Amino acid sequence: MTAIVDYDTGNLRSVADAMRRIGAEFTITAYPALLRGADRVLLPGVGEASSAMAKLRERGLDLVIPTLTQPVLGICIGMQLLCLDSEEGDARCLGIFPAHVRRLKPAENGLKIPHVGWNTVGGLRGTLLEGIDEETYVYYVHSYAAEVCEATIARTDYGGEFSAALGRGNFFGTQFHPEKSGSAGERILRNFLKP
Repeated sequence: MTAIVDYDTGNLRSVADAMRRIGAEFTITAYPALLRGADRVLLPGVGEASSAMAKLRERGLDLVIPTLTQPVLGICIGMQLLCLDSEEGDARCLGIFPAHVRRLKPAENGLKIPHVGWNTVGGLRGTLLEGIDEETYVYYVHSYAAEVCEATIARTDYGGEFSAALGRGNFFGTQFHPEKSGSAGERILRNFLKP
């Protein structure tokens, strides 16, 4: 059973719909015991980093998530919360990935913020991205992104390179939304759910 972390941020419904489409069993919960007992944990999120961290702290999940030993996948804000910190709201995050989250700076290049829509991923490595081709398109909605670091397993360029995906030990993250990224996103979710 996969647990989807419920901490009152954004895209729970779209992640649940994607899990249903691929026939995965899941529960939506904020209970630490259920998170610890799950086979896998999804940390979704849409919103603002400091508010999202406050929600995790209110539920004591900031202490639970870093101790999980099963595979954990953060999506969008969920991935950012697994980083060291975020410029968005000057948030101290969970510190699992050795990356700082910075505001995108594409305005200098005539690009719009937020970065909304399809873009390509490259520099792919690791089991989460098996079967995904270089320069595959995935779907983004964000204004902040994790810097490239040793945990980067995919990159995207939007006025400068950022981490499209991160991986370290049993923790993974995607800045893009696999639940909205068509067949590539479905493949990534299936890779994550593999025993």
